[in-house]
Amino acid sequence: MQVLLAAELLLGNDLLPLLVLALGGALVVGNAMALVRPPAKPKEGELSRAPVGRTVTMLIVGSLAAVWALASLVTR
Repeated sequence: MQVLLAAELLLGNDLLPLLVLALGGALVVGNAMALVRPPAKPKEGELSRAPVGRTVTMLIVGSLAAVWALASLVTR
Protein backbone atom coordinates (compact mmCIF):
# COMPACT_ATOMS: atom_id res chain seq x y z
CA MET A 1 0.00 0.00 0.00
CA GLN A 2 2.77 2.47 0.89
CA VAL A 3 4.67 1.74 -2.32
CA LEU A 4 1.60 2.52 -4.39
CA LEU A 5 1.01 5.75 -2.48
CA ALA A 6 4.62 6.87 -3.00
CA ALA A 7 4.40 6.13 -6.73
CA GLU A 8 1.21 8.16 -7.04
CA LEU A 9 2.72 10.99 -5.04
CA LEU A 10 5.66 11.28 -7.43
CA LEU A 11 3.44 10.95 -10.53
CA GLY A 12 4.47 7.32 -11.03
CA ASN A 13 5.47 6.35 -14.54
CA ASP A 14 4.50 9.73 -15.98
CA LEU A 15 7.18 11.72 -14.15
CA LEU A 16 9.93 11.45 -16.79
CA PRO A 17 7.71 12.32 -19.79
CA LEU A 18 6.22 15.27 -17.88
CA LEU A 19 9.67 16.59 -17.00
CA VAL A 20 10.88 16.17 -20.59
CA LEU A 21 7.75 17.94 -21.83
CA ALA A 22 8.38 20.86 -19.46
CA LEU A 23 12.04 21.10 -20.44
CA GLY A 24 11.32 20.84 -24.17
CA GLY A 25 8.55 23.41 -23.96
CA ALA A 26 10.80 25.80 -22.05
CA LEU A 27 13.54 25.39 -24.67
CA VAL A 28 11.12 26.11 -27.50
CA VAL A 29 9.47 29.14 -25.90
CA GLY A 30 12.68 30.66 -24.55
CA ASN A 31 14.63 30.34 -27.78
CA ALA A 32 11.71 31.50 -29.93
CA MET A 33 11.36 34.61 -27.78
CA ALA A 34 15.10 35.25 -28.07
CA LEU A 35 14.78 35.24 -31.86
CA VAL A 36 11.52 37.16 -32.11
CA ARG A 37 12.13 39.81 -29.45
CA PRO A 38 15.79 40.62 -28.88
CA PRO A 39 16.50 43.07 -26.06
CA ALA A 40 15.84 46.71 -26.96
CA LYS A 41 18.93 47.97 -25.14
CA PRO A 42 21.48 45.25 -24.41
CA LYS A 43 23.52 45.75 -21.26
CA GLU A 44 27.29 46.07 -21.27
CA GLY A 45 28.83 42.78 -22.42
CA GLU A 46 25.56 41.31 -23.77
CA LEU A 47 24.86 40.41 -27.38
CA SER A 48 22.39 42.55 -29.30
CA ARG A 49 20.85 39.41 -30.85
CA ALA A 50 20.86 35.73 -30.01
CA PRO A 51 23.19 33.60 -32.18
CA VAL A 52 20.82 32.26 -34.85
CA GLY A 53 22.49 28.88 -35.43
CA ARG A 54 22.63 27.91 -31.77
CA THR A 55 19.13 29.24 -31.12
CA VAL A 56 17.58 27.30 -34.00
CA THR A 57 19.43 24.15 -32.93
CA MET A 58 18.05 24.46 -29.40
CA LEU A 59 14.57 25.10 -30.85
CA ILE A 60 14.81 21.83 -32.77
CA VAL A 61 16.10 19.91 -29.73
CA GLY A 62 13.29 21.30 -27.57
CA SER A 63 10.68 20.48 -30.20
CA LEU A 64 11.90 16.90 -30.51
CA ALA A 65 11.88 16.47 -26.73
CA ALA A 66 8.35 17.90 -26.42
CA VAL A 67 7.01 15.74 -29.25
CA TRP A 68 8.61 12.62 -27.74
CA ALA A 69 7.13 13.40 -24.34
CA LEU A 70 3.65 14.05 -25.76
CA ALA A 71 3.79 10.82 -27.74
CA SER A 72 4.83 8.92 -24.62
CA LEU A 73 2.00 10.39 -22.58
CA VAL A 74 -0.66 9.85 -25.27
CA THR A 75 0.24 6.23 -26.05
CA ARG A 76 -0.16 5.04 -22.45
